[in-house]
Amino acid sequence: MRRICDYPSSSAMKMKKTFDKVESTCIPIRIDNCNTDLIIPARYLASTTRDPKFFGDAFMRDLRYTAEGQPVPDFVMNQPAFCEPPREGVHQIIVAGENWGSGSSREHAAWAIAGYGVRAVISSAIADIHRNNLLNCFVLPVIVSSAFQQELFDSIDAAPQTRVLVDLPAQTVTNLATGHSEMFPINGYKKYCLMHGIDDIDFLMQSRQQIEDFEQTR
Repeated sequence: MRRICDYPSSSAMKMKKTFDKVESTCIPIRIDNCNTDLIIPARYLASTTRDPKFFGDAFMRDLRYTAEGQPVPDFVMNQPAFCEPPREGVHQIIVAGENWGSGSSREHAAWAIAGYGVRAVISSAIADIHRNNLLNCFVLPVIVSSAFQQELFDSIDAAPQTRVLVDLPAQTVTNLATGHSEMFPINGYKKYCLMHGIDDIDFLMQSRQQIEDFEQTR
């Protein structure tokens, strides 16, 4: 039987991407305290693959599908307005409930979000460890006020094609349906890494010559 929301392979997708601005429609996942076991079930943690498609397929698996593998029609990611797979300008942003990513510190939850094709997660609260894991996977966690979060949900409810602009250099997020914006915080080092598409090892290797020169003096 054809699934409601089959989507093409994302195996070519790279987690390590530069981040400047993302303007996109959104997937509203209005679940408060959505823990990492919901984001990716524990049975996937034993896998040793880093294939983005494998983890993208597992994203929200037990809410998206029944135990028999059939789509759950009422779940937002299976609804016609939101089941199209993420691509440039489409569903690259999640608007999430409060306290997104709580519970287990599993990095796989961030792998699943990145593997699905999401570039930014907006919430009024994101668990600290999960927030750092997202940053390490080049997914931007955006913290906004509860009022702005609710405005985004309301706009998407009224018009699923509502677009949101996340501007990392300016550290602003804008609801293009209303024109309202908010600033969001981000660690300066992680901002630099996202904007240059580098991870912690890449950053360290930029100073390789200085490190080697220092070692010669010891």
